[in-house]
Amino acid sequence: MNGRDSGERGLKRRAFLGATLGAAAAATLTAGATAAHAEELGDADRGKRRIPPSAIGMHLYTMRTPLAQDFAGTLEKLAAIGYATVGVSGRHGHDAAQIRRMLDATGLKAVLEHVSFTTITNGGWEQALEDVRTLGGRWIVIPSLPGSMGTPAGYREAARLFNEAGLAARRAGLKLLFHNHDADHRTVEGEVLYDILLKETDPALVGFELDLYWAAKLGGNPADYFTDHPRRFPALHVKDMAPDGDFADVGSGVLDFAAMFRSARRGGVKQWLVEHDRPADPFASARNSYDYLSKLRF
Repeated sequence: MNGRDSGERGLKRRAFLGATLGAAAAATLTAGATAAHAEELGDADRGKRRIPPSAIGMHLYTMRTPLAQDFAGTLEKLAAIGYATVGVSGRHGHDAAQIRRMLDATGLKAVLEHVSFTTITNGGWEQALEDVRTLGGRWIVIPSLPGSMGTPAGYREAARLFNEAGLAARRAGLKLLFHNHDADHRTVEGEVLYDILLKETDPALVGFELDLYWAAKLGGNPADYFTDHPRRFPALHVKDMAPDGDFADVGSGVLDFAAMFRSARRGGVKQWLVEHDRPADPFASARNSYDYLSKLRF
């Protein structure tokens, strides 16, 4: 062995040792950071699930007042808070293509749009489907039924129409969802109206955007829907209830979201959309609700 070979081997050995020690140090730092994170979460939260950041959205009905004044600026502020997605509810003078451009500029994604029930029956359904596709959404949502349909017979007729409209939606690459209010959970003529829709719509064609506040308003447990009707609830309206029954920022009221969300995977939930029907300060409400959901473990 000459001096040059010996020198080269020495350099290689030192490089190998340096790399090994560097990897060990990095592993130690990573382990330390993981331990610190676990300590920060606390023993009670270790191993629990969280809502994926990409699944925390804002239903834009909450923001209707600032949207009417500055649509693009409102979207920018929601994105800055941390929201990843939105549910569109009211266009405030903009068409679907214009809203899509504003969303793209902020990095937000529209996952759904609310359209009137009459859109199904007045010949506007195909255009509504095309508009949701333009927005980039996955679901087209009927937000309520006419009061004249508030009987078991009316809900059975709605279920029939939903199946037909849901087939057209599937052909367009979308899915029809129905959004509930408290009236949908009433018992009429011995039948729970909402249950009629669950039973008489085709799961392949019709799903549900479950509003947790309204589902709980009459004393029900929204999580029961997830276990009793698996994979039928791809989107939620996460809305909290104040002690007096009014609306509240998410996390500041009485609803036990952690308990509900433990069954969310079984229910097929993919989007958690914040909503507050009457926020005193829409942006403060948006920040408070996002902060709660982003930290929630269940």
